[in-house]
Amino acid sequence: MNPISKEQSIRSAFFGAMVADALCLGSHYEYDALKIYEAYGSGPIEKFMSPGELMGGQTHGIGWGERNYHPGKKAGGTTDYGDYNILVLEHLAATAEPPRPFSVADLIPLWMNRLENDWGSWICTMTKETYAQIKQGVLIEQLGGISNAMAIRHVAAHAYYETEEELVEVARKSMFTHRDAHALGGGEFFARVTCRVIKGATPAAAIQDVAAQMGGFFEMKTAQAIAKVEEEADPNSALSREAFSDDLALTSMARLWDVGRSEPIKVGKASPTEGTLPGALYFILKYADQEDGLKRACQANTMVGGDNASRGIAIGMVLGAYKGVDAIPQAWRESLDQWNYCDDLLSQLPLLNR
Repeated sequence: MNPISKEQSIRSAFFGAMVADALCLGSHYEYDALKIYEAYGSGPIEKFMSPGELMGGQTHGIGWGERNYHPGKKAGGTTDYGDYNILVLEHLAATAEPPRPFSVADLIPLWMNRLENDWGSWICTMTKETYAQIKQGVLIEQLGGISNAMAIRHVAAHAYYETEEELVEVARKSMFTHRDAHALGGGEFFARVTCRVIKGATPAAAIQDVAAQMGGFFEMKTAQAIAKVEEEADPNSALSREAFSDDLALTSMARLWDVGRSEPIKVGKASPTEGTLPGALYFILKYADQEDGLKRACQANTMVGGDNASRGIAIGMVLGAYKGVDAIPQAWRESLDQWNYCDDLLSQLPLLNR
């Protein structure tokens, strides 16, 4: 059973996701784990970094080239994944009295205003495509593009909606820029897992139960992650003896994707759900039962690179719900730019405003 209160679990699910995301800002889209390791002093990251900090100000996004992907951000800020979750939090706080079903139509004006004025982070292809669709008058229910990238945006909804099915609806609707079944299913998967952890389940039990319930692709990817955690922990395995075992574990759980560019994309570290989902599960399961597991999981995920921020939202959300706010290092709590702002908004949501 989860020893922390439901209210603390809800709050720490959100802030676990935010610190995990902010920790990735400096290395987001850097695919060379050795480069990250050497840049950060041959050890795990300990503090928030600005985009590309200690790495020449840019990261190596395979297929997108060397660039600063978050030019409006500084250390303690969030990537676009964190930005979306803060946006949804703002929307929920503005519609908290009286509580009501989640509406994409009501969210879009806030989203459009933010994109047009002060986004500051990388704007993904699906966000650009959906923005164009709205300008062209496309109906709400027809928005989005076919991208298999997992983009969890619903974390604050755990402080608003009581039932798992309501949370699943928000997880899917908040990914209105995506229409791919795997991407939407990834959001549903982690909504269900987090809901069950908040209600007292362990991450391992919740993950296995949700995988069995959703079946197919999700059950297969969960089994893959569980097997990889066991392999990496086995002192007799070749993987366990590798200096960058986490990096190799993630790249081994998805294909190489040769799309005609200068080098193949390591999908296990990239945005597609076939890599982000088992990658996030790998870190959750590896560190869930360690005393400082939230911190270590966030650090390890950051050091692997790639689309670590996508994985980070899921990792921080689940382990935050399990471990509580006290598991987040004090230095991270104090240096996350919008901690107090988000805490005030969370306190306005129905399940925390009691």
